[in-house]
Amino acid sequence: MQRDFSKIKDQHFDVLICGGGIYGAWTAYDAALRGLKVAIVDQGDWACATSSVSSKLIHGGLRYLETLNFKLVRKTLAERQMLLKTAQHRVWPLRFGIPVYKDSRLGSFRLNIGLILYDWLAGTVPKDQHYRRYTRTEFSERFPCLDGNGLIAGFSYLDAQTDDARFVLELIDGAQTIGAVCLNYCKVTGFLEHNGRLCGAEIQDQFSGETTKVYAARLVNASGQWSARLQNKSRCGRLSKGVHLILPKVLGNEALLLTAKTDGRVFFIIPWYGLTLLGTTDSDYNGDINHLAVEAEEVNYLLSEANRVLKVSWTEQDIIGRYAGLRVLKPSAEASLSSISRDWELITSKNGLISSIGGKFTSAREDAACIVDTLCKNSGVNESCKTFSKPFPWLPLGDYQQWAGAALKKAVALGIDTESAHWLLRRHGNRVSGVFELIEQDAELAKRILSALPFIVADLVFCAQHEMVVHLEDLLRRRLPLLILSKMTPAELQRLAEIAAKALAWDDDVMNKEHELCRQK
Repeated sequence: MQRDFSKIKDQHFDVLICGGGIYGAWTAYDAALRGLKVAIVDQGDWACATSSVSSKLIHGGLRYLETLNFKLVRKTLAERQMLLKTAQHRVWPLRFGIPVYKDSRLGSFRLNIGLILYDWLAGTVPKDQHYRRYTRTEFSERFPCLDGNGLIAGFSYLDAQTDDARFVLELIDGAQTIGAVCLNYCKVTGFLEHNGRLCGAEIQDQFSGETTKVYAARLVNASGQWSARLQNKSRCGRLSKGVHLILPKVLGNEALLLTAKTDGRVFFIIPWYGLTLLGTTDSDYNGDINHLAVEAEEVNYLLSEANRVLKVSWTEQDIIGRYAGLRVLKPSAEASLSSISRDWELITSKNGLISSIGGKFTSAREDAACIVDTLCKNSGVNESCKTFSKPFPWLPLGDYQQWAGAALKKAVALGIDTESAHWLLRRHGNRVSGVFELIEQDAELAKRILSALPFIVADLVFCAQHEMVVHLEDLLRRRLPLLILSKMTPAELQRLAEIAAKALAWDDDVMNKEHELCRQK
């Protein structure tokens, strides 16, 4: 992936997509596959907002069964099943445990019925993906981190997990490979109109400051929380803020779905890169969309709810990392955000701007297909969606398990520890050979970046060289999530800045500036 601003200057496209999160990425990939001339820009990095601060799940949304939103659950489960087959390196199965306590809001009977329905809505799935019921003893043995006081039984069910930022990046790379012009750090500063209809936009390169005009037959607004600005509105729907915390490892290879005592909301405790992801909150947000902060009351809420059911007693000192994001929901007078539908909608303004509003990470592909259907209809293009069941851009050819076994063996032979190698294959898929080549040139690159995390130096170098990195934060937060998975010392951060500077040909002034910006995060 290379960034070349000259490819968009004064050019004419069939569609210009504004926003490089999950919806923009799927739209660009789908449109390019259908033969449209595509450009996609983002004012920041790819997936730099909501699409990289999710719960890292590909899931049907078990909790939506309570609101009888069967259509949404069926839709997202179909996507989950498809992605488990077409993106085996990017999306992997994750089983969730649900403990049943004496005072649980949902008892065993209701959970049993709900999980039967959840599996049924998923269609024909392998037997090992079906839900399971456990006795108190069996569940305690499966999740020894749980406090057993009041526990009477437990269930487990299957969903899936991903690295959200890399999911988006892979789609962007797929779009670029088949001809789309993809540019991060390019801001839409204004629209071009002809007879009241949009015909393009003014774009500013946030890296160089250079500006240009881009012409397009159609413009798609997939900018999420910034959508209102492009629609020239004060607000666009209702904003919900979600917070996640990174904490020490307490789980094995399975996650927990729990219900908060204070407000009855569902939250997760999830294993992620060898640590624990705890989240999420769900609260109305009316502040500055450009500057989100994790507040003390949000931290206290998550820690207190987790500590109610875990044998550990986490404090703020145990927090390794934290992040916050915004979801765009439909306008609603509902007092409870949890009651508001997560359904997606497409809005076309009078000037022709097509805006994607709401939705979920898991169902974004199908929603993006609707966007491209609209683009094709308006352009007289008779091409159907090609993304369903299409193997992901970085999925290795042939039998995945056989490939993974051979690649893992080679990784270990090169000196990569087994855990790091396991994650390396998931992170890069068929491009992992490029990482191996770096190690073959310099064996020192097989070492871990930080001893506690399963990332190697060659991974960092490869990402810097090949994944459209503009700033150090792009590399250390989204290409590799080091900034949220570790409390790096100034010396450790300086060492990584020096590695990045060498890979990206930064001089000392640029390196020091990038180092300081990351240090402040």
